[in-house]
Amino acid sequence: MAEKTTQPKKPFSDRIPEETREHMHAVHQEFHESIKSMLPPQFLEHHRKARKEMLLAWRSLLDKSIAHMEEHEK
Repeated sequence: MAEKTTQPKKPFSDRIPEETREHMHAVHQEFHESIKSMLPPQFLEHHRKARKEMLLAWRSLLDKSIAHMEEHEK
C-alpha cells in the first residue's frame, strides 16, 4: 500500500477559518450523539450488526470477482 506523503487539503480551507471548521465538527458530533440518545439501544445494536453483514456481503462479492479475474489470467 502506498504511503501518504502529504495531508489532503480540507474542503474550503482557504475560505473557512480553522476555528469555524472545528466548531462545525463539534456540532456534528453533538448532533449525532443526540440522535443516538433518542434511539433504543437494541436498534443501534441491530443496525451495527446489519451494517457489518452488508460489508461482509460486499467483501465476499469482491473476493469472488478477484478470484474470477485471477482464474482468467492463468
